Amino acid sequence: MLIQFFLNLKEAKLPVSVREFLTLLGALKQNVINPSIDEFYQLARMTLVKDEQYFDRFDQVFGAYFNGIERIISLAPEIPLDWLEQKLQRVLSAQEKADLKKLGGIEALQKLLQELLKEQKEWHGGGNKWIGAGGSSPFGHSGYHPEGIRIGGESAGNRTAIKVWEAREFKDYDSNVSLGTRNLKMALRRLRRFAREGSSLELDLDKTIHSTAANAGMLDIQMRPERHNQVKVLLLMDVGGSMDDHTQRISELFTAVRAEFKHLEYYYFHNCVYEHLWQSNRRRRDQILLTQDIINKYSSDYKLIFVGDATMSPYEILSVNGSVENNNSEPGANWIHRLIDHFPNFAWLNPEPESVWQYRQSIDIMQGLMKDRMYPVTLQGLESAMRQLSK
Repeated sequence: MLIQFFLNLKEAKLPVSVREFLTLLGALKQNVINPSIDEFYQLARMTLVKDEQYFDRFDQVFGAYFNGIERIISLAPEIPLDWLEQKLQRVLSAQEKADLKKLGGIEALQKLLQELLKEQKEWHGGGNKWIGAGGSSPFGHSGYHPEGIRIGGESAGNRTAIKVWEAREFKDYDSNVSLGTRNLKMALRRLRRFAREGSSLELDLDKTIHSTAANAGMLDIQMRPERHNQVKVLLLMDVGGSMDDHTQRISELFTAVRAEFKHLEYYYFHNCVYEHLWQSNRRRRDQILLTQDIINKYSSDYKLIFVGDATMSPYEILSVNGSVENNNSEPGANWIHRLIDHFPNFAWLNPEPESVWQYRQSIDIMQGLMKDRMYPVTLQGLESAMRQLSK
């Protein structure tokens, strides 16, 4: 069973070796892990993957190969605590959700949370007041409230939290993903066409030889546009949270951009740009870069491209301390203004379907800040964005 898994990793161009595969088999024979798919995944990735840039591709191969295997292998006799917590989650009707009132913004939520932390003495689930899992309390996870603070655990998919208190780990986008759809392949051609604009001249050796021979040996130098890209691009990409739904698609787009633009600089942010950006999501806490330094570093002829779903709490764009992860000293909107003032050629690519934009208040706000230069990640949307950037 594992030999075919190893071959699939090789086919996906992961640099795995037979020695590493034998190490994995040896570890399994020594029973270093419990009979758990999750533990096997960790062991396999640790022994087979030498570079973190390949984690995404390993995950894709692992998920495709072992999909459903937990249904045929008895993994563990214990019932997971996470599963029990999820069972406590109440299914709220539309009317129950509508009846829940917002508490009045970040300051009011933080004040109430401080009071609960002093009073609460035990874990709660399925309630409407205490910190816990499920239910309609504004604090905890896996429940529903129109404006809350998620503390630990996973989101129930409502994405209404205005603060998230947990150790969150994001993944870099894989720059070697094969383009999987016809639309993005066509978009690659549009990017290539855009990349050839404004190029300087270089010697055309073949035409020079032919022209010199036709000119009775008198040197006649012929020039042609350079084939390599002269366009400079600064790419700022949203990562984590709701962007996890679009990882594959954005990795495909990132692959296309890296292949086409010789002068490419890229950085990550989460939800909205604030005073810091980073280039490695695994080192985003100790290798952050000042956004102002990045503005100062790159000249105004760079084409600025934001990539993100712009789906967040409006506080994250408009308020001090509005970020879900840190206490930002300035609203995110201030940094958006600084960036687009410095880089006049800019556009925002949004992987969310355009049909849902009207239902997201944060998208409407961001569209206004971007002067309506927000485009969907579709063939037509990319064509429009490239046309805007080439002006």
